Amino acid sequence: MVISSGKKTNYPGILKDAELSSGKICIADYLGVVPYELALKQQQILRRARAEGEIPDVLLLLQHPPVFTVGRFRGEEDITVSPDVLIQEGIAIFHTNRGGGITYHGPGQLVGYPILDLKEMGLGVREYIWKLEETIIRLLLGLGINGLRVARYPGGVWVGEEKICSVGIHISHYITMHGFALNVNNDLRYFEFINPCGMKGNAMTSVSELLGHSVEPEAIIEAVLNSFSAVFGLKCEQGDVDDWLHAAP
Repeated sequence: MVISSGKKTNYPGILKDAELSSGKICIADYLGVVPYELALKQQQILRRARAEGEIPDVLLLLQHPPVFTVGRFRGEEDITVSPDVLIQEGIAIFHTNRGGGITYHGPGQLVGYPILDLKEMGLGVREYIWKLEETIIRLLLGLGINGLRVARYPGGVWVGEEKICSVGIHISHYITMHGFALNVNNDLRYFEFINPCGMKGNAMTSVSELLGHSVEPEAIIEAVLNSFSAVFGLKCEQGDVDDWLHAAP
């Protein structure tokens, strides 16, 4: 892993350093479909273990049952349907500690939760968010999709005028939680029930919609790991994070 020698503002230049990986490992674990609250508790356990140096960096990949999560910056005012509709659709609401506003998670959406030590990596918050976005942009490019950032809507990846990936993070004592949510083949209809991240009238899209055929989240996991490894200068190894926690002192 490359440690930066100072604050950088030319984000595209970061990759030249990051790709000179020192071989530092990151444990990548795909968990399948996990309820949001359980995944949050797992992140909290891993964050504490990472802060104590008991485990290496971790990347959790998973999907969630239908849920609206509300970040610190905006609230339930961005829900545009009645509670009865949410009950009928079986969508829960969960207030969480990440940045950003409200967003939707559901089956078919690939969620990534990196548990990283930013101090050890020499990264600031803006550089970290840039790298999360870059991970998705590179992944999409490999699929033939041109993803981009939109300056007026920081924290996400867009394809044209449609958003395909949201980014929201929480950092405590340099250790990261939360991360990205990439629309792969999830039902986009549920985004119509909210103003995603406070945005009104902005359409969402997905990998499957853009490619014109169904793509399962599991089918792109290897590509996600390759992109994440290249951007962050880490060597991702697939494994069970519980094994590392049980082996911790």
